[in-house]
This record gives sequence, structure tokens and C-alpha cells, in this order.
Amino acid sequence: MKWIALIIVLIIGPYTFLRWHYRKPQEAFEPYHDIKDRANTMRLVSAGFQRVTLKAERPADPTRNSAAAGIQSAAGGLPSALATTLVDQPVLVTEILSVSAPAETNTLFAYSFEFTCGLPDNHHQADNVYLYAREGQIYIIPEIQPLKGELLERHRENLIRVTIPAGTLKPGIHEVALIGERASKSWSLEVK
Repeated sequence: MKWIALIIVLIIGPYTFLRWHYRKPQEAFEPYHDIKDRANTMRLVSAGFQRVTLKAERPADPTRNSAAAGIQSAAGGLPSALATTLVDQPVLVTEILSVSAPAETNTLFAYSFEFTCGLPDNHHQADNVYLYAREGQIYIIPEIQPLKGELLERHRENLIRVTIPAGTLKPGIHEVALIGERASKSWSLEVK
């Protein structure tokens, strides 16, 4: 038995050194995840969609836009164009409660707006926000993620500020839809 233990110790030392010395610093190749992301991207491109990951912040106080857009209620759930295109259906916020957004912007400036969304419970938080654009229609989809461990959200309603980078939106009039599972909001946006 002592010879087996000695062989194991003699092999583990050089193996550990070689592994740490020659390993790649990037993330490991995850075939299932990477292939699924590639398939999702290819399906979006073939359907004519542009996808942009947006910067989302959680401000302490809301800001008021001077030229606010006319916000209308819309049906909840993913639009059929996206539901049939996406490989994985995103986990949506429960509902979009309110939106404060400017009615117009310029392609040279970033476009920021705020919204309040409802969560299913205190064990989730709004995480990623994605923009899907196609032919004058913009879908903005906030997703939720479960919190790890014993962490809890303080409120089931979250205020989120989203910024669309300059140059992302093309000039013209766009119909914007902010998607929630049960209730969504929409408005018209003029990009100059």
C-alpha cells in the first residue's frame, strides 16, 4: 500500500506543475453552451434581428425626462417573431409597471430611459437587458436571475435605468416594446 501512495504523490506533483504552467488563461471550451450561443446568433441574424446587450443600472432616485414619450400598455410575453427565433426562451420579469423615456434622440448620443419592473418573488433580481431590433421595431427584454445563497431582494419592484449606446439606433421612427411576462409597455421613438 505504501508503494501505491508513493507513486500517487510522485505523479501528482509534476502533473500539478505542468497543468498550472501550461494551461490556457481563457475560459474553457464548453461545447454545449458555445454551440447553443452560435445557433442562437445565426437564427437571429437570418431572421433580420440585431441583438445588443445593454448597460443596466439600479439608480437610487428616478430622473424625470423633459420630453417624455407617450407610454402605452401592451400585452405581455415574447412577441411571436422572437419566440420562434430564440433557441432558449428568456426568463422575463413579471410585469413592466412604469416607464419614463424621452420621445426622441439623436444617433450621436446614448439613449437612456428608466422603468420599474415587478419580480415574481424576493429570490430573483433583474439581471441582463437585451435589445432586439428589426425594421423599425425595437424589443427590449429584461431578464431575471435567481439570487445565490440566502440573499433576498428588498422589494419586488425594481427601478432600472437602461442606456442604449450611441450609434446603435438607426435614424427613423421606431416602435419600442419593453417586454414583461404578464404586462409590457410600448412607445414611439424618433431617432434623428
